Amino acid sequence: MSAEDVKAATTREAVLKALLDEVKAAYEEARTEVQHHLDAAQEASGARQFAAALPDGTKVGTVSLTGGDPAAQITDRAAFVAWARTEFPAERVTRIVKDVREAFAERLLDEMTAAGVPAVVDPESGEVHDVPGVEIRPTRRRSHSVRFAKGGRELVGEAWREGTLAALVLPALAPGGGQGAA
Repeated sequence: MSAEDVKAATTREAVLKALLDEVKAAYEEARTEVQHHLDAAQEASGARQFAAALPDGTKVGTVSLTGGDPAAQITDRAAFVAWARTEFPAERVTRIVKDVREAFAERLLDEMTAAGVPAVVDPESGEVHDVPGVEIRPTRRRSHSVRFAKGGRELVGEAWREGTLAALVLPALAPGGGQGAA
């Protein structure tokens, strides 16, 4: 391998690294902005999916909200166990520490998730129990995903090569862009 080969390879890596860093920073900024807009749109209209299109209106994909689905979660284990041991003594398990059967806790959490409230109905008495130590909360942080339409990635690549996207998505990399460019 010659010195010229090494120079060409190291230069290529350095250039790609600089470009990657610029693209990654722009992507993270865009992703945060999109999440903000999607959350607001979903709150306003209930919409969870939006089209992604090129400046000329050509659809290239779909952006969809993900996560944030509510589910019952034990937030105060001691309060939950104390309640379950009193109200459902048959589900009590005695070990070194007193607890309730995991299968029972999972069944109750599933029931509360389905009902959307931290309460269960005793199947024998019909009594409705508000369950302490349980809340209905999102199971994971809300996010979003991008799914490209068939040929969508190729259309984005073509638009990039034609120069119609650089100023819109990466002004610092657009011809005439860089420091001080708006």
